[in-house]
Amino acid sequence: MIIRTRIATVAQRTARGAVLAGSLVLASCSSGAESGSSSTASEAPSTTAPSSTTVAPAAESMRTKRYCEVLLVRPGDGQVAADVYNSYPLNDCPQEQWAQLDAAAIASAAGVPLAVLNGPRFWLMDRVEKVGSPSDLPKSDFGGIEMYRQASVEVGSIADAAIPYRPNTVDRKVVFTFDAGQTVYELTDPAGVTYVMQTWSQQRDPSLTESDLAGLGARLQLPEGWTFAARTLDAPLLIDTRTVPAQVLQDDLGNSYSQETAA
Repeated sequence: MIIRTRIATVAQRTARGAVLAGSLVLASCSSGAESGSSSTASEAPSTTAPSSTTVAPAAESMRTKRYCEVLLVRPGDGQVAADVYNSYPLNDCPQEQWAQLDAAAIASAAGVPLAVLNGPRFWLMDRVEKVGSPSDLPKSDFGGIEMYRQASVEVGSIADAAIPYRPNTVDRKVVFTFDAGQTVYELTDPAGVTYVMQTWSQQRDPSLTESDLAGLGARLQLPEGWTFAARTLDAPLLIDTRTVPAQVLQDDLGNSYSQETAA
């Protein structure tokens, strides 16, 4: 009976972990680069002996810059929270090191029940404006990949999985800027609400590149009444969520979008 009970418990944790991963990946992609949200959890220990990574300052434009995230999940009483560690702008998340990360080992070393690996992903905005400096953020090392603890996010119920094309409310207080002359990729729902892609992901399609994005309309399984389009900006596009909560969603390939705000 004891053995059966333990097997059932492990199975329940595994199933719950899959749901948590979907929810938290969406929330973390919504927090924005260099988010200054604080966390009460202790900093995660390194999971291996640190190896050298190139520390690169944020570029003039962060567009197309590659990054990865590690989320340390702390569920309890039906609620879920996570500390979000992000490699930007410390390094470009080297693929060889990223591929060797073991989420279970990271979780064990950090003393949390679940770790989620989110990446690689690529920014599409040119700049993110926020209060605070990334140099003030706690930093940790995961398999030789240095990351800042960018945010703590709360998702709520463990049943709140990241369902494609379902907007989620995120309080992030930042401004995303897409420069004039850049191409943006937008989803529009049946009510005419438009969402602009903020990051694209290679988690479900490792071969996906920026040059493929304009043709995603033929690949995405869009809900009835939704459309996808690419357009070149005549003027800068700002997504300003300093005074209003952001509305964020993902498509069925894991690319992340923010609802466009009033000028």
